[in-house]
Amino acid sequence: MSANRLIAIARKEMIQVRRDPRSLFLALLMPILQMMMLGYGLNLDARHIAVYAYDQEGSQQSQALLKHFQASSYFDLVTTVSSYRQLTGAIDSDRCQLAIVIPYDFSKSLREGGAAKVQAIVDGSDDNTANLAIGYARAVIGEYSAGLQLQWLARQLGASANHAPPIAIEARTWFNEQLESRNFIIPGIIALVLAMVGAMLTSLTIAREWERGTMEQLISTPVTSREVMLGKILPYFAIGMADAALCLVLAVAWFHVPFRGTILSLFASTALFLVVVLGIGFMISAAIKDQLGASMIALLVTLLPTSMLSGYAFPIDQMPGAVQILSYIVYSRYYVTILKSIFLKGVGLSALAGPTAAMTVYAFAIGYVAMHAFRKSLE
Repeated sequence: MSANRLIAIARKEMIQVRRDPRSLFLALLMPILQMMMLGYGLNLDARHIAVYAYDQEGSQQSQALLKHFQASSYFDLVTTVSSYRQLTGAIDSDRCQLAIVIPYDFSKSLREGGAAKVQAIVDGSDDNTANLAIGYARAVIGEYSAGLQLQWLARQLGASANHAPPIAIEARTWFNEQLESRNFIIPGIIALVLAMVGAMLTSLTIAREWERGTMEQLISTPVTSREVMLGKILPYFAIGMADAALCLVLAVAWFHVPFRGTILSLFASTALFLVVVLGIGFMISAAIKDQLGASMIALLVTLLPTSMLSGYAFPIDQMPGAVQILSYIVYSRYYVTILKSIFLKGVGLSALAGPTAAMTVYAFAIGYVAMHAFRKSLE
C-alpha cells in the first residue's frame, strides 16, 4: 500500500465534497439541524398540563383540593366551569388534557369518614401524556388525602401527639437527577446524526464515479482496491469525528446535558461506530451505481434501525420480546448504550466491556467486508 496514492485519493475525495453542495449540507449543517430539531422537538416530559375543573360543591374542602393542582408544576389550572357540557367541549377542542369533577357531596363524605370520590377525565388521544397526567393527578390527590388523614388524627389524638406518617419515602435519583427526558434522548441523537451523515456521504463515493464517468480513469490508475476504499473513507471519518465533537459541544453547552465521562472514551467508541457506518455506506456505494438509489438504501439501512431499535428514545426493555431479540443485531444499540453511560454515568469503556466488544466485532467484520466490496473492474 502506497501512502502517496492513499493521500491522493483522500485529497480527491475532499475536493469532491467541497464541490458538491449536497455533501457539504450533510457534513456541516445536517448535524446542527438534527440536534436542534430533535433536541427541542422530541420530549417525553409532561409539564403544565392544562386542567379544567367542574366543582359541583364549591366548598372550602373542594377549593383546597383544586389549590393542590394549582400549586403543582405539572398542572395549569386554566379555569373552572359550571357544567359537564363546557368540560367535554374543552376536551374536544384540545383546550385541556385533564378535567377534574368534584361531586356535590364531597365534603359531606369527608366529614362522615367515608371515601370521597373525585372524577378525572383524561384525553387519551396522546397516550403518553394521558398516562403521565393520571399518575400526576393520583399523586396530587394522594398528597391531599394524606393531609386530611393527619388532620383527622390530630383531632382524635390531640395536638400533643406525633402525627408524622409512620413511613416516609426519601427518593434519590442517580445519573439524571432532574428526570429530564432531554438528558436521556440527546446522547442517542449523536448516534442518529453519525449514522445518517456517515452512511449517506460514503454511499455516494463510488456511485459518483460511475455517474460522472470517471470510473474508467480511476481503474486505469495504479491504485489498489484497498487504497481506493481507505482513501475515500478517511475524509469522511475525519468529518464524522468533527461532527461528533460538534454534537458534544451542542449537547453540553446548548442543551446542558451532563457529561461525566472522558473525552477519550467518547471518541474511542465513536471511532468504532464510524468504521461500521462508513463501511456500510461504502459497500452500498460499490454495489449500486446510482447516487440517489445508494443514498436511499443507506438511509433505510442506517437511520431506520438506529431510530427505532437502538433505544435512543424508546426503551428496549418495553418492546415485545421478539423485537428485543432483534435489537441485538442492531449495531447502533451498543453505541447508544455506551453514549448514555459515558454522558450520564461517567463510566469508562472498561465498565462497558460487553457493548464495546460488540462494537469492535462489528467494526472488524464490516471493515473486512468493505475492503473486498470494491473491485477495479468495469463490470
